[in-house]
Amino acid sequence: MAEFTDTLTEKHIAFIEKQPVYFIATAAADARINLSPKGYADSFRVLSATQVAYLDLAGSGNETHAHLAADGRITIMFCAFDRSALILRIYGRGRPVLPQDAEWDALAANFTLIPGTRQIFVIDVDSVQTSCGWGVPMMDLQHERDTLQRYHRQSDPELWVEKLQGRTKSIDGLSTRPTDRFITGEPA
Repeated sequence: MAEFTDTLTEKHIAFIEKQPVYFIATAAADARINLSPKGYADSFRVLSATQVAYLDLAGSGNETHAHLAADGRITIMFCAFDRSALILRIYGRGRPVLPQDAEWDALAANFTLIPGTRQIFVIDVDSVQTSCGWGVPMMDLQHERDTLQRYHRQSDPELWVEKLQGRTKSIDGLSTRPTDRFITGEPA
């Protein structure tokens, strides 16, 4: 049986902190539904009982940014793949914060930045749902893939920014704002 709360509880937060993978779903009118798996366990932060954020690395597209700019709705799902079955969904409204935005420095201080970080998504929590998760298979984590980080580490910073500056539309033609700088993940 599903249970809803208006905010994240300490029990929810403890569960989230243990999960190595999570899923992001967004939608906008007349656009495809976007569903993305996210790894890098250190990329997600609970900022408060009513706000969360996660690092977004440049990849194949920028659909989440486009959908949040157009509509704002987002669902984040965590699943336990170990013995303690549980599914936790965060329903909310999100927005991108880019390195050139005024609030970047304060927000980025909550994370260890990863090479290729393009933006941070901030989500205001509307509600939280938990359900049994008994239909989710049990699996063991071997390790995180480092391919995306290696790709960004070896990128030429100027060419990387130039490439992202040219990506201002989603696959459905919705607008995005590109980052204006390359994040190395190294201390400044």
